[in-house]
Amino acid sequence: MQQLENDIKALIISSLALEDVTPDDIDASAPLFVDGLGLDSIDALELGLALQKRYGVSLSAESEEVRAHFASVKALAAFVISQGKAQGNPQ
Repeated sequence: MQQLENDIKALIISSLALEDVTPDDIDASAPLFVDGLGLDSIDALELGLALQKRYGVSLSAESEEVRAHFASVKALAAFVISQGKAQGNPQ
């Protein structure tokens, strides 16, 4: 799980071009939106696409459940694992 969390942190940084942020700067339990990293809805869309490409997970943008998955890096990692996609790009 720790490795997956680190991979997701790196994916967040690369897909959102967060130039001054390192994986160590991101608290896996901290909120990704508003507080914490302060991401917005556009960031959520970009991150969702990156997660789909990398892990093959499917996300519905308006689902309350998806919003819960995007709460933190830990929540995203748990979601990817629950989808059986933790091995990386399935292609």
